[in-house]
Amino acid sequence: MNKEQKIERMKELVKILSEASYAYYAKDEEIISNFEYDRLYDELEALEKECDMVLVGSPTLKVGYEAVDELPKEKHAAPMLSLGKTKEREELRSFLGEQKGLLSWKLDGLTVVLTYEKGELAKAVTRGNGEVGEVVTNNARFFKNIPLKISYEGTLVIRGEAVIGYEDFERINAKIEDPSLQFKNPRNLCSGSVRQLNNQITAERHVRFFAFSLVEAEGVDFKNSRKEQMEFLKGQGFDVVEYKEVTADNILEGIEYFADAIAGYDIPSDGLVLIFDDIAYGKSLGRTAKFPRDAIAFKWADEVKETILKEIEWSPSRTGLINPVAIFEPVELEGTTVSRASVHNISVMRALKLGIGDRITVYKANMIIPQIADNLTGSDSVEIPCVCPVCGEKTEIQAVNEVQTLYCANPECPVKKIKALTLFVSRDALNMDGLSEATLEKFVSEGFIRDYKDLFRLERYRDQIIAMEGFGERSYDNLIASIEAARNTTLPRLVYALGIANIGVAMAKVVCKHFDYDLDAMRVATEEEVSQIEGVGDVIAGTFCSYFRDMVKMQSLDELLQEVVLEKPEASADADKLKGKTFVVTGSVNHFNGRSELKEIIENMGGKVAGSVSAKTECLINNDTTSTSSKNKKAKELNIPILSEEDFMEKYGVEGTI
Repeated sequence: MNKEQKIERMKELVKILSEASYAYYAKDEEIISNFEYDRLYDELEALEKECDMVLVGSPTLKVGYEAVDELPKEKHAAPMLSLGKTKEREELRSFLGEQKGLLSWKLDGLTVVLTYEKGELAKAVTRGNGEVGEVVTNNARFFKNIPLKISYEGTLVIRGEAVIGYEDFERINAKIEDPSLQFKNPRNLCSGSVRQLNNQITAERHVRFFAFSLVEAEGVDFKNSRKEQMEFLKGQGFDVVEYKEVTADNILEGIEYFADAIAGYDIPSDGLVLIFDDIAYGKSLGRTAKFPRDAIAFKWADEVKETILKEIEWSPSRTGLINPVAIFEPVELEGTTVSRASVHNISVMRALKLGIGDRITVYKANMIIPQIADNLTGSDSVEIPCVCPVCGEKTEIQAVNEVQTLYCANPECPVKKIKALTLFVSRDALNMDGLSEATLEKFVSEGFIRDYKDLFRLERYRDQIIAMEGFGERSYDNLIASIEAARNTTLPRLVYALGIANIGVAMAKVVCKHFDYDLDAMRVATEEEVSQIEGVGDVIAGTFCSYFRDMVKMQSLDELLQEVVLEKPEASADADKLKGKTFVVTGSVNHFNGRSELKEIIENMGGKVAGSVSAKTECLINNDTTSTSSKNKKAKELNIPILSEEDFMEKYGVEGTI
């Protein structure tokens, strides 16, 4: 390639990478994989060195995303620079030289700057483009683990990463069947959860914050040590990113420790960060136009293996979506054997030009999630099924946001029906005990259930059910009692149970509250009206209104409404009784129908219920106050009161229901 050709290639790469970066950071969409982005970025960087030039707009000169208009913007007191990176372990040892350093996770989330004044959280701003960020203070108050009040009274400024763990990511995505609406990775989910206007959704999605840098703390002597700063932050109640002290002698062991740990690590990480412990020494090194010289990022060198594609498995879901899954000859990657990887949708499959028998390369994204890196054959011969693999009826390709996906067109497809019914009876929906997916499959195959309303009419099949394997009179009676109890429900539970695309538990509550729990008003609402609700955008509004315009679904809903009673929550004097207080509930309860009912009562009184104990917890509710459980231990460490159920009810004026 001559210089002219190299410059043309640079222009092409700038365009591709800029579009991908904007989609990733500003719109929370992933249009190319991290693997491909890194490859193209490295190619561009190499060409810039060869040609001794950098084009205007090159992503090698940019940091982060541009702040969007929905949130207030604020300029950072000091630029937030990116880090230089390497994939070579020996380069980290060379970088450290004779200095001592801190080696820590490089978390893959959204960087946020927190400012505390007089011991209280005063401000939270995202990194943005490194110069200007977005003010997200209201949402940061609902991060699971940050203290809203600390003992230090001076001005404290810290940087850290807001993250959502893989477990929560999978839990949330499992409720979103449409691939065009699913979050591509935990980083996308976290960014969308922090950078929006509805802090209830932020709380529901379990965003956590891990501090990685202390910027300012007036009047504190840190003995010129980064480690001392981290220990100070721990003492104030912050979770700090896990780190190890290293020297040139043991840094390779430190890297190996994190490499071994990542497979079981719930927090997304795309590498490590090495920073000098000596603060003054690090500052004396200065910075380049883009990078500080006191730290360097280490990205895992993806282990890529070649294998043979054996088949494409087509996996149906309750919405009718049929997902392609690649099955290949087993290979060892990052210490485990893998033989399958999601291809996501038809668009991705076509871009990879997959064909049975093709030689493909696979890797684990961030050393965890199996992905196809490349197709070395490119035969492009995979046939898209014309019929559903379950019901045998016709399939169709639909395009949403330019993403092509395969659907089963049969409204009576058994998989659709069983998956939809499983959601309908789940705990956060109508909460019918005794109806597992396997049981529902039996009832559907026997003809007992054809629609939602039939769940409330199972008495007509009493004798057949009692005679079924695994059932008896007691099981049947318990099942019917649970179904009868489910007749009295709330509109948010019902709306979530209907399985409307992208309407989870939290969103159902938000939408129902906006319409004052009036189902008729919701049924005739326009997309424009729904999209104005905080936290609801055009895509969600579109799927929501489309559901209520479907005449078949509306007939089903009308029939269902003959079987249930919707209880509208009444405003009471206790509505704000627990406002601003966060509780944690663990163990069994005796005065309520399970922990979920107690949680709902606390929320109706204005309080919050978190899943883990932190410095902002009002109290831990646990009938076993002397337990040595992790929650009890954490509460004792933070001097959080541990109250029995009765003590909690007496102290906060909460009445039991049983």
